[in-house]
Amino acid sequence: MAQVRALDHIAIVTPDLEEGLAFYEKTLGIQCSHIEELADRGIKVAFLPIGDTRIELIAPLHDKSEVSGFLQKRGGGLHHLAFRVDDVDADVEALKGEGVRLTSEAAAPGAHDCRVAFIHPKASLGTLIELSTPPSATE
Repeated sequence: MAQVRALDHIAIVTPDLEEGLAFYEKTLGIQCSHIEELADRGIKVAFLPIGDTRIELIAPLHDKSEVSGFLQKRGGGLHHLAFRVDDVDADVEALKGEGVRLTSEAAAPGAHDCRVAFIHPKASLGTLIELSTPPSATE
């Protein structure tokens, strides 16, 4: 069983990061605190803090990115919920031992130097779930 500590962020896919940022900043008054390119995953992400959590906007860098298929099938919208955990590597092993379907066999690098792993939507009521451990927890 994973040990969830907090809702880390809500991820929303957008075909155009600048357009997405304009909506959240100009329409809702939520300011971006950080933009990061994850070239190995083919995405660019922007984080907008609100209260104790953040909204993560995700845009593709090219048509082979990890969110390109999502955009082609569904258009923009809610992509996943991310929960903070103390040790994503241990949680991945525990979940695999319980037979929980994951999108990959091991945690990987994510934004903000976090380690992340994803629970497949077919194992979690149709919602992609990210488990995330910040770098300070792994040092």
